[in-house]
Amino acid sequence: MPELKSSSENRPAATEIFDVVVVGAGFSGLYLLHRLRNAGFSSVVLEEADDVGGTWYWNRYPGARCDIQSIDYSYTFDPELEKAWKWSEKYATQPEILRYLGFVADRYDLRRDIRFARKVLAAKWDEGEECWLLTTDKGATVSCRYYIMAAGNLSTPKPPEIEGVKDFTGEIHFTGRWPHHEVKFAGKRVAVIGTGSSGIQVIPKIAEQAAHLTVFQRTPNFALPAHNGPMPADRLAMLEGDRAGYRQQARWSLAGVPYPQQTLVSWQLTDAERRARFEKAWELGDLIYWGTQLWADQVGDVDGNGLVSELIREKIAGIVNDPETATALMPHDHPFGAKRPCLETNYYATFNRPNVTLVDLRQEALTSITASGLVTDKRMFDVDAIVFATGFDAITGALLAVHPIAGRGGKSLSEVWAHGPQTYLGSAVAGFPNLFMITGPCSPAALSNVVVSIEQHVDWVIDRMVAAREAGFSTIEATETAQKAWARHVADCSMLTLHRLANTWYTGANVPGKPQGIMMYAGGVGAYRGICDEVVSRGMLGFRLTGPNGAVQCNDGEIVRLQPDVRLVLNALADMNLPPFESMGAEGARGFLTEFNKGRPPGRPVGEVIDGTLPGTDGSLRYRLYRPASPGPHPIVVYFHGGGWVLGDEKSDDPFCRDMCRRSDMIFISVGYRHAPEHRFPVAAEDGYAATRWIAEHATELGGNAGAVLVAGWSAGGNIAAVTCQLARDRGGPQIAGQFLLCPAVDCIFDRPSYVDNATGYFLTRSPMHWFWDLYCSPADRHDPRASPLRGELAGLPPACVVTCEFDPLRDEGVAYAEALAAASVPVEQIQARGHFHGSFTMVDVVITGVGSRVQMAEALRRFAGVSMRAGRDGLAPHRAAVAAE
Repeated sequence: MPELKSSSENRPAATEIFDVVVVGAGFSGLYLLHRLRNAGFSSVVLEEADDVGGTWYWNRYPGARCDIQSIDYSYTFDPELEKAWKWSEKYATQPEILRYLGFVADRYDLRRDIRFARKVLAAKWDEGEECWLLTTDKGATVSCRYYIMAAGNLSTPKPPEIEGVKDFTGEIHFTGRWPHHEVKFAGKRVAVIGTGSSGIQVIPKIAEQAAHLTVFQRTPNFALPAHNGPMPADRLAMLEGDRAGYRQQARWSLAGVPYPQQTLVSWQLTDAERRARFEKAWELGDLIYWGTQLWADQVGDVDGNGLVSELIREKIAGIVNDPETATALMPHDHPFGAKRPCLETNYYATFNRPNVTLVDLRQEALTSITASGLVTDKRMFDVDAIVFATGFDAITGALLAVHPIAGRGGKSLSEVWAHGPQTYLGSAVAGFPNLFMITGPCSPAALSNVVVSIEQHVDWVIDRMVAAREAGFSTIEATETAQKAWARHVADCSMLTLHRLANTWYTGANVPGKPQGIMMYAGGVGAYRGICDEVVSRGMLGFRLTGPNGAVQCNDGEIVRLQPDVRLVLNALADMNLPPFESMGAEGARGFLTEFNKGRPPGRPVGEVIDGTLPGTDGSLRYRLYRPASPGPHPIVVYFHGGGWVLGDEKSDDPFCRDMCRRSDMIFISVGYRHAPEHRFPVAAEDGYAATRWIAEHATELGGNAGAVLVAGWSAGGNIAAVTCQLARDRGGPQIAGQFLLCPAVDCIFDRPSYVDNATGYFLTRSPMHWFWDLYCSPADRHDPRASPLRGELAGLPPACVVTCEFDPLRDEGVAYAEALAAASVPVEQIQARGHFHGSFTMVDVVITGVGSRVQMAEALRRFAGVSMRAGRDGLAPHRAAVAAE
């Protein structure tokens, strides 16, 4: 890398000069120092504490343990290190983790480049010198080319929020800043405030000593038994049988521990099967197992999650003897996992002790602290000691504790983050050259086995610095475009989970006055690693690099534009290396589709499913009727499946029809129309019209409302639905109350921008669309409105909801149809789905980010039918709440 200048007008004479300065000597800082040395950078670590350890140096409270199994909560960069250290327990205690980090520091002789008891007070970017100037509490100034923050996500304790703390004359302790000497509680009256992770660990230990313990709880948390003990033999066998493979699986896993994600959903399991899975998890005591192995819909679906939550509440009721106390300990205000679940040892059983009292602050507010104790709005508690287990100013607290961090133009990081953190990849910030964060905001760290995330972050950052040095660049800086796009992607990923439904340190809601927002990447450790690799392979996309003599490299852009689950689906499809539909022939493609659909998650239960036949224009047509569980009669939606007029049947969009039936509380009747090439245009259109007319005439006997029906369809089915509306208008009925067109094929033109931009790579591509059209309709007939309804007369049609997807060849013709309807004075609603592809919304429970739009679709159908949304199914409310939270 270019040499730092030896002197400057802006640099004090006593300034120390390094290539890199790291703040923090925990897991991140130690590995950074090791890698920096090997990469040939002169470097120093500045650490506020007196020794290594980071959060494990400060958090010494009784009962402090990790909640990730010890063999996973370990460095993996050196196989010899792994062999040299043996953990004594399944979940290591704080003293053992601290000894481990000391062992690592000694093994690699790291302490000689760590300045202990040294706190950074401010950092400023020197534009002329292209370096950072750091001010410390020792008065010294340090200059560095790169400044790396490795202070950790949970290292800045949250200050007390209760009036009168300074008046208390007894002992006060904070779990996050525990004394280094033994604290004795024997014979004392002790109050613990907070029942988060540290509270749940410390409360049983204090209860064993104290004359009386009073626990003040504002919000109960889900706590799961740790069942700590010796290292589990099965996990050890997996690790030792293939150590390299085990670690590699962890690096590409969801949470940094090699568990495959469960694919079975809750409604595929009987109650007995769900309980058996739950009991196994309860006995295993493994946090990652809980998050990945019960059923697939527990993480992102309110209903699936509720099953887990209720089973945990049953356990609490069975452990805690006093029903009132048990009820107070049961979380009801957030889904399981929306806050980080805690691992416990005798926590719930502790409340059966005669010397323990629980105070539910939801029933009586804690108003103040006096010289002798605590006061609620109902009573007083005299105590000898208070333990604050009130958590941390998480994710951003340690970063903003250095103030100011001033980047280009003197703008401070706290100013830039006034409304919440903004980063690119969780590691860099636009306007702050050569500043990197390890496991920073909007990275997966807090939702993962953090050691795996730390190693990935450190390796990526150091490798980028080495590459920049070799290429002659002196600065690396994120672009605004990339940073804004990353924020959108992080927000999209949050919709895969239920974190948005809880007030938690995940979002900053635990700190009064802190901007609340999405601070973590929920897309998974492996997905994040793949994105970081892609940034590099695409020429450092989203970064601006500069060097001497005006050298600049800037490949600006957005690294992820697809929704996160859509990206995974498309990657999985690409990995399957499927032959193109058009290469299979019609029969081959139909057989493939049948087999493909067998592997998808099943649709959710509805009130009733009936298969039948109805008379078409030339023989009978099959249909499948989906009836809601609520009492009827219901409005009827006539639905036409997708498949390019060539593929599919009345069952092929089964999960989607079930989902829309439940969300709209309407009968869906999926019609199996006849297919090309055996039955070419206009057979499908005429079948659709004939089926709709028959269903309208027999609505009452089908259990529906008499009168108008609605029509709906996806892709080619959207074409048939649109054509049916025009034919019904022109042929005197039936009356249609509304049309719902999902990614419809409504025109025969192939040169719109969406056909060009999405010609390849998004499953439905330009080539099969040509094939579908050629099989269905001759070029001479394609301008007929029954083939291309965009070319028909649109005035007088029923109101419409048109859904289009960003990465779909059919996008622009769908938008054009909606605009043409509006121009013809037809009421029309458009849902333009950012980041989705042609199959997004029919992949129910695979593409979770489609839920919000499907709720909008259901609402549109009910408006068309003149039915209030509040009259829908009982289970609709949670989904509406989830969407409102978006």
